[in-house]
Amino acid sequence: MTDTTDQPEPGPEPLDDDSTEGQEESFEGPLIAEPPHPVNWNLLTADAAEVEWLELNKWINWMRRTYGLGASVLPPFWHRHPELVWELSALHLHWLCAYDPEQNGSAPLGWHRDFAEARGRLREWVAACGTRLDRDRPTRQTVWPGEPPAAPVEDIIITDRNEDFVEFVFADVQARRQAEDEFYAGLDLTTGELP
Repeated sequence: MTDTTDQPEPGPEPLDDDSTEGQEESFEGPLIAEPPHPVNWNLLTADAAEVEWLELNKWINWMRRTYGLGASVLPPFWHRHPELVWELSALHLHWLCAYDPEQNGSAPLGWHRDFAEARGRLREWVAACGTRLDRDRPTRQTVWPGEPPAAPVEDIIITDRNEDFVEFVFADVQARRQAEDEFYAGLDLTTGELP
C-alpha cells in the first residue's frame, strides 16, 4: 500500500479554447503570482499586458461556459473593444477578490449581485459597438465639432476567434514593446532623464 497523505489530489485538466461545452477550465496555477490588483491597461508593460490578456481570456472562457453567456452579453471578439475589456477586467478583479480565501464568506454573493448589474452594462456595450458572433467592427466614435470626419466603419468576418485573439494580443504586446524600446533609447543612462 502506498502512502498518499502528502500527495495533492489531482485537479481537473486545463482545457484549451476549443474544449467542449459543459467542461470546466482549471484555475490552478495562475500566470499572475501576486494578490489581485486593479489593472490599468493604459500603463501595462509589454510583458505585464501579455500576462493580463491571457489571464483575462482564460477567466472569460470559464465564465461564459459556467454561466451560459450568449454573444449579446459576452461576444467572442470582446478583446477588440476597449469598453468591453475595461468592464470585463473590472469584473474579473472583483471575482478574484470575492473568491480570495481571506475574504468574507458573503463576498461571492456580492459578486453575483454586481455581476447581474454588469451584464446589463455589457449588453449596452455590445449593442453600441456592434460586434457579433461571427463578425466585428470597430466601435463607432462620435466626431466632435472641429475634428476630422471618422473613417467608415465596416464589418469584418472572423472565422477563427482563437487565432484572432492570439494575433490581437501579439500586436498589442509588440506595440507596447516598441514604445518601451523607444522610451529607453531616448533615456540618458548617466542621469536617468529624457533629453
